[in-house]
Amino acid sequence: MTNIIRKALECLECVRKPCQLGCPLNNDIRGFIKLVKEEKYREAYQLLSETTVIPSICGRVCPKSKQCEGKCVKGRIKDSNAVEIGKIEAFVGDMALKNKWNISCLPLKNKRVAVVGGGPSGLTCAAFLRRNGYNVVIYERHDYLGGLLYHGIPEFRLDKTLLEKVIDKILELGINVKLNQSIGKDFSLEDLENEYDAVFLGFGANLSSKMNIPGEDLDGVYGGNELLESNNHPDYEGKVVVVSGCGNVAMDVARTIKRKNASKVYVIYRRSEVEASAEEKEIKEARNEGVEFLFQNNILGIYGEKSVEKIEVIKTELVKKDDDDRLSPVNIEGSNYYLSCDYVVMAIGSHSESSVVNSLGLVLDKRGRILIDKDGHTSKEKVFAGGDLAGTTSTVAFASRAGREAAYAIMKYLENE
Repeated sequence: MTNIIRKALECLECVRKPCQLGCPLNNDIRGFIKLVKEEKYREAYQLLSETTVIPSICGRVCPKSKQCEGKCVKGRIKDSNAVEIGKIEAFVGDMALKNKWNISCLPLKNKRVAVVGGGPSGLTCAAFLRRNGYNVVIYERHDYLGGLLYHGIPEFRLDKTLLEKVIDKILELGINVKLNQSIGKDFSLEDLENEYDAVFLGFGANLSSKMNIPGEDLDGVYGGNELLESNNHPDYEGKVVVVSGCGNVAMDVARTIKRKNASKVYVIYRRSEVEASAEEKEIKEARNEGVEFLFQNNILGIYGEKSVEKIEVIKTELVKKDDDDRLSPVNIEGSNYYLSCDYVVMAIGSHSESSVVNSLGLVLDKRGRILIDKDGHTSKEKVFAGGDLAGTTSTVAFASRAGREAAYAIMKYLENE
């Protein structure tokens, strides 16, 4: 009996399938695991393919303890662990890559769709459209596809050779790609509206948000997203680095910096560890690598002559507010202290480049994101959007779901024209 079948046999095949409800893509987890138990790997892949095109990736990088595995009934039984759904999913995806399994496409229709952005949202949208017979062209501003999968997740978490194989498999469906093409620079949204029957905007939000505190303009203050994307780091050797935030980007950048021989890496988060958006496993691994965590602490300011020398921190307490389901951090008066450091990295969230979004001529919400309806339709008839720039939850699976749902909405729109 193989190790993967042993893992699959742990599944209790629950009637209510809470794991599926916990999956942003709504994968039929019980169904594909049952097929794995029966060693019907190709059938398991075909079932997964009804909802996802990146099982090898999601199985590795999704925050599973907060999604599918976190809902697993077996994990709630005393002295028992959740079924390792991610490892089983990744195994099936890898089998498909190894054996060159793919899903057949419907004959091409006389309809063309432009997809702007080659990250998980755009790739998924393009794949589902092409499978259903639509001509698709992806426009990507970089000279590579993958978006945050490529430049937002470090090599130690996602092997880039594997990623390239996944992307190649998607493109083999017959999807065309135009690299080094930026919207607002090399082409306009109006150009695409004139050339195509529909447009999907799925480019990411990779500009790091700021805390709006004193000292953010000092030398030595960086954005976590930008560091991961450019991979252009300063010399951390023997330095003390503070990372603000405790999500996936914060974990990735903190671990990357620690691996580059920083003497100390602190992660500062104003809420508790339980409320951190990073997966428990990622926090544990960061700790094991020497990253130190200061929970319920808040940065008030960054100080230095020209570059970072220290930060001012204040401790927080968590209180329940009437209009918020989540506990809110409140600064504890008089608990201020200073922490000497050489660099500060902001990893508290991200947003799209406002000049680009504003130039599209679309209606935006109050936070400056593209306003969409439940089908991903924007204020322009031919234009749909999803992913970070429309406020989709910032995980790979949620971005992929946004792309898939937009693809179905685009199909419905084109069929009813």
